[in-house]
This record gives sequence, C-alpha cells and structure tokens, in this order.
Amino acid sequence: MTESVLIDIEKLRVGMFIQLSVNWIRHPFATNSFRITTIEQIQTLREAGIQSVRYVPSKSVVVEEDARPDQELPGLGGNDGLDNALPVAPHHGNAELIDRHAVPLDRCFARYHEATLTYHRLAGSVLAQPLHAREQAEGLVQSCVQELLGQEPCAIRLLTCCADDSMAAHAVNVMILSLLLGRVLGQDTQDLQRVGLAALLHDIGKVELPPYIAQPGAPLVASDLRRYQAHVGESVAMGQRMGLPSDVLIAIAHHHEFADGSGYPLRLVEDDLSNEGQILALVNSYDRLCNPLQGQPALTPHEAVSQLYAQQRGRYNSAILGAFIRMMGVYPPGSLVQLVDGRYALVVRVDALHPLRPRVQVYDEEKPELELDLVLHPQLGIHRSLRPSQLPPQALRALAPQERMCYYFEPARNTSDPTKGQE
Repeated sequence: MTESVLIDIEKLRVGMFIQLSVNWIRHPFATNSFRITTIEQIQTLREAGIQSVRYVPSKSVVVEEDARPDQELPGLGGNDGLDNALPVAPHHGNAELIDRHAVPLDRCFARYHEATLTYHRLAGSVLAQPLHAREQAEGLVQSCVQELLGQEPCAIRLLTCCADDSMAAHAVNVMILSLLLGRVLGQDTQDLQRVGLAALLHDIGKVELPPYIAQPGAPLVASDLRRYQAHVGESVAMGQRMGLPSDVLIAIAHHHEFADGSGYPLRLVEDDLSNEGQILALVNSYDRLCNPLQGQPALTPHEAVSQLYAQQRGRYNSAILGAFIRMMGVYPPGSLVQLVDGRYALVVRVDALHPLRPRVQVYDEEKPELELDLVLHPQLGIHRSLRPSQLPPQALRALAPQERMCYYFEPARNTSDPTKGQE
C-alpha cells in the first residue's frame, strides 16, 4: 500500500503527488489524486478552503531545495493526474511531440468532469423540470460536437475515473464513443447531435429505479431483472416528457435491441433498427463489458473488442462494428499489454493515425510510472495483450488499471508528423 503523509496546505510544493480527502465537487480538478505541476494549482486549493492534503513521497518528483516555489517542472506543464510520468528522454529530436500532449490531457479531464456534472444535475432535475433538463443535455452535446468537428483526426484518451456517479460516467462514456463512431461513419452535424443526445439520455429512465437495480451490484432476481429491462420504455417516456425529437426517442428505444433479434424489449432485427440506435446499442454493449452491472466480471478493453467481433458480431451491423474496431484499435485505451522488450504497460491513448503504436504507461523497476509514445520509439512495440491476473503483483499495483474505464477525445498527431509511416 502506498504510504502518504498528511501535510498543511502551506507546505505544498510543485512536484508533490497529493490525495484530496474532500468530495470532488468541492474542487475543479478532475481527480482527487494527482501531481502538482504549477503554483496556480496550489492557489486553487487554497481558494477552495482546503487546509491539508495527503502527500505521497513515492509518487512525487524531487524538487531542488533552491527551486522557486512557483517554478513549473520541465516536461510536466499542465499535467493532471494520469500523466504522472517523469519526463521521457528525447528520441530522434521529437521531444516536443511528447510535451504537446500535456495541455490536451488537462482539457480532457476538465471536459469530462464538466460533462459528468452536467449529467448529474440534469438527472436530478428531470422529474420536476424535464424541459430544463433537455436544454442542459442539448447544450452539452452541442459543445462536444463542435469540439469534435474542430479536430481532424482524433485520439481516444483513457482517464482516471472522474465520477463517483456510475450512471453519469456510463452516460458520458456512451455519448463520447457514440459521437466518435458517428464521426468515423461520416455523420454530419445534425446526425451527430441526434446520436449524441440519444446516447447521453439513453438510460434517463433509470432515475426512477431503486439504486440496487439501476447501479452496479449483485445479480438481480427475475422480478428485479424485468424491472431493470423496463428502463428502456421508461427512458422513452421520460424523453417524451422532455420533448425530444422522434428520431432521438427511436434511438433510445433501440439501445438494447440487436440486429439478430436477440435484444429487448421488442426483439427487433436489423431492418427494423435506426442507424443511430445501432450505434448506440454497440457502444452501450462495449461499455457494459468493460464497466459491468449485476455481478458480471469486467473485461479488459482488448477482451471487450475481441468478444464483440469474435462472439457477438451477428448482433451488430457489420459496417458499424468494423468502424468501431478500427476506431478503438487492437489495443483500446485501458488495455494491459506486454512490450516486445518484456516490460508491462497500460495503454492510455490510441491515435487513429498510429493504431498499432499507442501511448503507454510502462512499468519499469527504476521508473515505475514512465510513459512512452510508441510512435517515438520504433524499436518498441506490443507483443501481446494481458489480463490483470497475468501481471506480477508489483507491476499491477504500479499500473493500477481503473475499475471504471472513462474516455474522452483529443487531437491526434498532425498528418505532417515526421514519424508517420513507421508502423
């Protein structure tokens, strides 16, 4: 277990890895555990009224005694939470390509945090103010679509879990991945807004379910399982009270239907399903394989993609499934892998331009939190995917794959990247 020390906020310095004991709503950071990289972060903590924090020496970067307290650590500017690596040594003169990821990661955390808070608020107000909840949902989706369409192409980033509310985390995950998939499939702005709104609100009917049915927990008895499955109709009814367009309601109604007729509640087949509904059903299934309900074991992202293709491909439109697999890559973010040199790693970022060379957090005995962009290290590559049980305990503790997979998007490498073509 990682040892921590309680220290006064006035003793906080740049480079310290800290853990906050307050609820994450009380501060603007995307996670309660992260490394301090700028003096502004310390000031933000002071302004939030936080008096003390837990300091983790083993995860901190040593700062020289004569360093200015407002000095930013080299190579760590804007880093927040997941990117807790020491600076990577320059490779072939491309060190600036590594630094470029720090700001997008900060933005990913902030945008995901904002999205989950928005969902939490609209879910809390939808019964009393359904039209206001719709406005909140449409505003969030519209901002995500605008951001997404302004980036060509996109990379998918794994985030440390940003929401205590699993319903909010699931809704935002499904929205983000559905928007990315819709974009890959060539959907225009209006189509993306429809699929994004349906994805965000596909489970909104669960607000009326008891937590033991709606949230992750033990397997349900038959009567509770039937009540759980009724959330599809309840989500459509809630959407009607919100005044959602008919095509959005249809997509919500289809989010548990499959092309082979094995879904519910109506056991529809592919010819009966809307395009948006099929996107939603696929993405919803993927997220539930990684972040399951009702006692099912969680799969790694690599296992989830493999199962969708090898065992469940008949459930989905082949073009939509193929686009999803290309988008997520062979090793989606969150996958545990072994590199060709024998080291263990966690995939944290998949770039559409370099799907076989993701960014990984590497377990190394000397630098256990080292991150490497495999595009910048052509001598390295991924040998195989692993389950958590296949890693040595010390490597698993260091990599610490998240119990809940959370995703957001960020700009991919520019097509003028000098390392392009090294796949």
